Amino acid sequence: MTRDSDVLSDPKAMRALAHPARLMILNRLGVEGSATATEVAEIAGITPSAASYHLRMLAKYGFVEDAPPRGDGRERVWRPVNRSIRVGVQPGDQPDVRDAKLSLMQAFRREANEEADRALAGIDQEPDEWRDATRFNRSLIRVDAEEMVRLNDAIQKLIEPYVARGREEADAPSGARIAEVQVNLFPVAKRPVPGLPTEDHDAR
Repeated sequence: MTRDSDVLSDPKAMRALAHPARLMILNRLGVEGSATATEVAEIAGITPSAASYHLRMLAKYGFVEDAPPRGDGRERVWRPVNRSIRVGVQPGDQPDVRDAKLSLMQAFRREANEEADRALAGIDQEPDEWRDATRFNRSLIRVDAEEMVRLNDAIQKLIEPYVARGREEADAPSGARIAEVQVNLFPVAKRPVPGLPTEDHDAR
């Protein structure tokens, strides 16, 4: 369950996390476990020294920590801190906090969209059972704010037993792999009305 302390409010921490390379590094650690700067550098497309810098910044704001050393202990090993991260704009947010929250949420959305785009682009290469199991759903619902909060809580409770961070590979069925759930709940904003075109080009 998400603790109150997991709700981000420090603008410096949120700006630090919003960096694309840091989000990729944190995702890599969350999926595959502890790693060195060299091991996370490749997936982020950066040098090991740059990865080491980003890891230190993530550690500074409490997103990663030192993992037990390996072998001779020459390379520093990192792991994600066992915490859920959530962020949401509140009416009383100061402008700098609000701006940092929006920047981080936009970074989350970009990364999520890129992940979905990669999955869709490679769907033909997936085995039949994984193609059949893949879903990109979109539904319009009619709710009040309290109902939407309850719906989100229910969805999170449904997902929780499957979250990779808390489910060891040995506890999952044979053939299990990392999959992603993307849940977005938001009130539909009014679309801008562009008005009628001056000419009906489609009629030609």
